[in-house]
Formats: sequence, structure tokens, C-alpha cells
Amino acid sequence: MEVTLLGTGAPAGLPRPDCPCAVCATSLGADARAATAVLLDGALLLDLTPGAAFAAARSGHSLGGVRQVLLSHPHDGPAVEVPAGLPQPGRVPDGRELTLLTGHRVRAVAMDAPGTGYAVTGPDGQRLLYLPPGGAPAGLEEGGEPAERYDMVLTDVVGRPDALAKLRAVGAVGPTTDVLAVHLDHDVPSGPELRRRLAAAGARAVPDGSTLTVGVYEEVPDVPRRTLVLGGARSGKSVEAERRLESFPDVLYVATGGSRGGDGEWAARVATHRERRPGSWRTVETCDLVPLLGEDGAPPLLIDCLSLWLTDAMDSVGAWDDAVWADGGERELRSRTAELARAVRGARRPVVLVSNEVGSGIVPATASGRRYRDELGRLNAAVAGECEEVVLVVAGQALVVRG
Repeated sequence: MEVTLLGTGAPAGLPRPDCPCAVCATSLGADARAATAVLLDGALLLDLTPGAAFAAARSGHSLGGVRQVLLSHPHDGPAVEVPAGLPQPGRVPDGRELTLLTGHRVRAVAMDAPGTGYAVTGPDGQRLLYLPPGGAPAGLEEGGEPAERYDMVLTDVVGRPDALAKLRAVGAVGPTTDVLAVHLDHDVPSGPELRRRLAAAGARAVPDGSTLTVGVYEEVPDVPRRTLVLGGARSGKSVEAERRLESFPDVLYVATGGSRGGDGEWAARVATHRERRPGSWRTVETCDLVPLLGEDGAPPLLIDCLSLWLTDAMDSVGAWDDAVWADGGERELRSRTAELARAVRGARRPVVLVSNEVGSGIVPATASGRRYRDELGRLNAAVAGECEEVVLVVAGQALVVRG
């Protein structure tokens, strides 16, 4: 089954008309995107948008062979002139299926928001899922009958990453599923930043006019198994780490800071983190990280953060007492750091670790502060050496250090 993406942008396109934001200002040339419309084997058009006929011509295709035009958006949208010879656009009721004369079978997928998704099976048996902007499939139940896996999924990865998580939870999306981001808006800068964000979710974007073959997996990006996210205070490092796993189900969030009973400011910080996380994630408060990293076949792990793990480890070895530190405390802490690094190396589940980067700040005034700074630097270096990807977050912007 051949797929041509006549457009890959949000309904208003990218850049948005009259929008002064930085993303719209830089979304030019190859980064400009028309509203998403998809042509399958020249016979089925999903979403009729302005300029679709010209977009098809530019990509070397014609709309003359289109037998069916289906709409997915929550509403029919602004009036669009239907090119001569093209069937009137329609919508399939949820759960209903139609078969084209070309051999394509199309089933309407119910959504959790207004709009219609379409599951298309081609004459060769390849399966594609196309979802509207702002929607995720409804009625997916984890633990039920295994879902039939799609070969390609076109969805709003940036705006609704939970849609991808739901599909993964039921087995509808697997490692060889080609996940394409469509309905792209001005939420993420175009170019390298968009590619980095999508790759972390196991997805990719292609320019308008691209023609792809469903079932060809060479371009499916590999999700990094181990990622270290570094940053200073309020840099956005936790948001970056959470964003990397929001398209995966059943993530285990490991909070190393504990509850700190009676500390209202700390409780407010914890509450903010909890509200940001998807409801399907589980949370455990512990500094015993090695057993968790050693679990095989488990869901992804997000550890926030290593700097608090180090505080707990230094407390337990008496690192703040110079005599204890000299009499085996330093050796014990280095042993724990090496053990944690080995556990990261052996991890067989996706892991995202968060840590503070404090070495570039003011030199601490106390000996204990300098000791903590030095040990955190050593810990970060040891863990970074075991990660495929290392990211430094500065002022909310993620800079790829490794990977």
C-alpha cells in the first residue's frame, strides 16, 4: 500500500496565518506544512484540504483515480471546493466498515474526542491507522484480546502522545510499526528539535509530498534504552524526562526524594509533578534503584532524580563526617556509585534518569557542599557513560550531548 502525505500540518497549517510566534516565523521552505491530507494508492483520500489537487500534482500524483473521500476532523471545517471528478467527501459512522472496489477495507474507529479515525487494510493485507487531530482511540482495554498490529500509524504524536501509549498498551503498535507524526502545529520548533522529540517516542515526521510504502521498516527510529537528562534548578529537566515517556504505557515513576512530612513547600513540588504525569503511570518512592533496574521485561522506568539518591547514599555512609568519610565512607560511596552505574549498563527496560548539573555554579562555601558537588559530578559522569543518549536542559531547551 502506497501512502502520499499531501500535507502533514495542523488544520490551520504551519506556519499559522498571522501568528507571530518563533516556530511559525521559522517554519519556512521544507518546514512549512499544509493541513494534513493523505492519499492511499491513488484511490482513497483521507481529509480534503485546500490545495489538495495541487499538492498531489507536485508529488507526481493525480486525484483522478480517487474513489472515496473521507473526513476525520471533529467537524467538516471550512468550505473546500471539491475538484472536478472527485467524489463528495463523507464520513463513515463509528464501527462501520466499507470496502472499495479497489480492494481497500476501511473501518471507522471511535475516538475519545470529536472526530473519526480510520483503520485501512490494503489489498496486500498491510494495515494503516489514521487518527484526527486532538483525538485518541476510545474503548481500548489493556489485558483483553491482543489487538491486531498496524504496520503504519499516522497520529498527532505531539498533541496527543497518550494516543500512542494506548495503542502500545494493547499491542496495536509494536517495534516495527512506522509511526508518522501528522497534524503538526507550532508546539515544537521544526527541524532538529522536532526530530529529536519524535525519535524519543519512536516516531518520525516527513515533508509534505512524501510517498511511503506501508510495511517498509528501515526508517523506524530506535527508542534509546537509556537516557540521562541533566539540568540546573527549574531548567525544565523533569518536564523533558517526562515528555520522553508520555507516549508509552504503564511507566514506573521512581521518586527518590521521599515525602518529607511537614514540609509544605516540598509537598507542593511533589503535587505539581504528580499532576503533570499521565494517569496510567505508577509511582514508587525509593532509593533502592538497583533491583528496579535489574527487572527484565518490565515497563519503562523514570528515575527523578539521581541527585536526591546521592544525598541519601551520602547520609547512609556518613559522608558529612570527615572522620567517617576518611575511614571507609568515601570508599563505600564510590562502591555504591559503581554498583548503580553497572545496573544502568545492564538495564533491559527503557530508562530515563534525571540529575542536577551543579558543577557550573558557584563554588559551595562549605566542605560538605563541595564534597557533594564533586560526588554528584562523578555520579553523573559514571551514569552518562552507560547511556545511549545524554541531554542537557538549559532554560527549557534540550541540548543533545550524546546520542
